[in-house]
Amino acid sequence: MTVSAYPIPTLTGPCVRLEPLGREHAEALVNAANEDRASYYFTSVLETVDDANEFVETMLSMWRAGEVVPFVQIDVARERVVGVTRFMTIRRLEESPSPYAVEIGGTWLAGSTQRTGINTNAKLLLLDYAFTTLGVGRVDLKTDARNERSRAAISRIGATFEGVLRHWQPSLVAGEAGRLRDTAIYSILDVEWPEVRAGLRSTMDRYVAS
Repeated sequence: MTVSAYPIPTLTGPCVRLEPLGREHAEALVNAANEDRASYYFTSVLETVDDANEFVETMLSMWRAGEVVPFVQIDVARERVVGVTRFMTIRRLEESPSPYAVEIGGTWLAGSTQRTGINTNAKLLLLDYAFTTLGVGRVDLKTDARNERSRAAISRIGATFEGVLRHWQPSLVAGEAGRLRDTAIYSILDVEWPEVRAGLRSTMDRYVAS
């Protein structure tokens, strides 16, 4: 079966707008990434415009192959590009074009937008699209097992910790080229989504009211 690209929707909330990633975003992404790189220890993030151009072309190629659905994150209040995220590890039965599971990953945000409502809003939008529009039964979220900050953020979303996959994938930490990292994996199931959604909406209400 030939797999075609999934549409990249525009998803809008009170704090963030997720738009299809495009070549026009490359320079703005570099500016966002270089705002403050202190929190990127466990994550590989763009440094130069050449990096950004290569990243965008790779994402678009993978999108055309039906492997990812890439988004750029826009801070609604400032109308400014502040990061990226995507659906990835899209699993489907061979006879069906619709996925039964996806991963939300490849996410990073500019330093000034971390610990704001943007990440929570983005996850709410992505999860709702995954469960409601794509109709998946499961969404994965994973991170380097050493990344306590990321693990805490995933837990706050309402995802269930499933365990640590030992030597699961190459490390993204600078200086660890060739090293395999342990990966902490979390999930949300379709039957859990109504409760998780209610919790995320409650959190968003507090951000909007503040």
